[in-house]
Amino acid sequence: MLADIPILSLITFSPLIGILVLLLLPKQNSRWLKVTAVTATLIPLALSLWLYADFDGTLGGKPYKESVTWVNAALNKETMPDIASYLFKFQYQMGIDGISLPLLLLTTIVAVMAALASVHVKKRWKAFYLWFLLLEIGMLGVFMARDVFLFFIFFELTLIPMFFLIGIWGFGGREKAANRFLIYNGIGSALMLLAFVMLVMTAGFRVDQVDQQTQHVYYSGSYEVIKDNLTDPDSFVNAAPESPLHMSDTMRWSIFILLLIAFGIKLPIFPFHTWMLRVHAEAHPAIVMIHSGVLLKMGAYGLLRFGVFLFPSQMRDWATVLAILGVINILYGAVLAFRQKEFKLVLAYSSISHMGIVLLGIASLNEIGLQGAMIQLVSHGLISALLFLIVGSLQERTGTTELGELGGLARSLPFMSGILLTAGMASLGLPGLSGFIGEFLSLLGLFDSMRVLTAVAVLGVILTAVYVLRSVLAITFGPMPERFGALRDARLVEAVPMIALLAFIILIGVYPSVLTEPMKHGFDALLQQLNVKVGG
Repeated sequence: MLADIPILSLITFSPLIGILVLLLLPKQNSRWLKVTAVTATLIPLALSLWLYADFDGTLGGKPYKESVTWVNAALNKETMPDIASYLFKFQYQMGIDGISLPLLLLTTIVAVMAALASVHVKKRWKAFYLWFLLLEIGMLGVFMARDVFLFFIFFELTLIPMFFLIGIWGFGGREKAANRFLIYNGIGSALMLLAFVMLVMTAGFRVDQVDQQTQHVYYSGSYEVIKDNLTDPDSFVNAAPESPLHMSDTMRWSIFILLLIAFGIKLPIFPFHTWMLRVHAEAHPAIVMIHSGVLLKMGAYGLLRFGVFLFPSQMRDWATVLAILGVINILYGAVLAFRQKEFKLVLAYSSISHMGIVLLGIASLNEIGLQGAMIQLVSHGLISALLFLIVGSLQERTGTTELGELGGLARSLPFMSGILLTAGMASLGLPGLSGFIGEFLSLLGLFDSMRVLTAVAVLGVILTAVYVLRSVLAITFGPMPERFGALRDARLVEAVPMIALLAFIILIGVYPSVLTEPMKHGFDALLQQLNVKVGG
């Protein structure tokens, strides 16, 4: 049934309905602006849940593919009279598989929760929600685009809304944080665009035989065309070196390194992380929910989709390097998180550490580790969104997130303190919660090939328990300042997203098959390629 409708486009552009309604509402009517924005985020959530329930991993998402010719640039037929063709052919191609589907659902869940958390926004509600919904369109499109330039457009569509959402609605250092966000991500985008152009001009070449006399010859931005050319041992790019269409090892490595740096900035990989710290500390908590919960995951997704799947041989050769970078992320983030006195910075460095676990899972290059990396992405997205939801509620009531100024809040805020403690347990990897299964599978996958690095990485997991417990206990227990004695516990609009996020965290922890089933066949082609050396 879903295969008969453009479900992927409906999910991606459904927030436009909210944008159109918001444009018609007066900017002073904060209540209806908020109701409209939250309702608009519920539409893609409902559609993505429907898609998730209907998805059949054995079919690889083929029934849902959408493709429409987007850009054609015709050849000069005077110079090539025997070819009816296009020089460039870019298509609006959308697709879904077991890798992108869990991240799509994560995006729609976090978007709804962040929209509810934005009740604390104090000014310019209309502009805030317009940028918010535009940001959601970009995030949704990233996980479903199947043309490299369409992917790039959706990727860039997230930058401008985030720039304004940070710079206008953040805290004291919001403008510097927004500028640094734009500069770092702009550099990453430039490197990614260069890599994509190189990909299209070297691996996007395609010849379609229409009949005995007619051929279509074109450069395509289609992800499938590029992937087939790069990974098929019989394709022209893998022909003998003397062939004019052969793709050299130097070109492959150049594109691979560009992609690694571009998506490494977004992830972020040490030392490209400093911009992220400012965003976590200065942006509005509802926006940090989006940033930490979804935008960082775009870096890991891009690394998987374009780095690992397109260049399995290069990734195999650099697996140890990637694992070392992951261990650095884990230990660096954990040690500095322990040193912080501001809870938002604790969570910022914690994100760096947890993304190191993702790198370890990717570096394992086996099914267990790759599934662990995917689960870790979804798990951390839910946990970090929940923690920053609590941060926003705490800051709204106390005016601070300095650990030294908080304490004893379990007395005045028992519900929020309980949720905070449970979220902390999930972050440190307590069995039965989502954080455990992602970390366990990632480390288990790596252990088979890099036992020493795995053992070192476990030290970071131990440090995680130390800094999480230190921070959570400092907030909830101990002496409580008198001015916090009359604080009001979570309101309904705050309690609902807290309970919902916690429910998903528990669900994945006790029943991880809810994630592993859709992605069961998502890595089949990659694992097969890793056993066949392609492109030298």
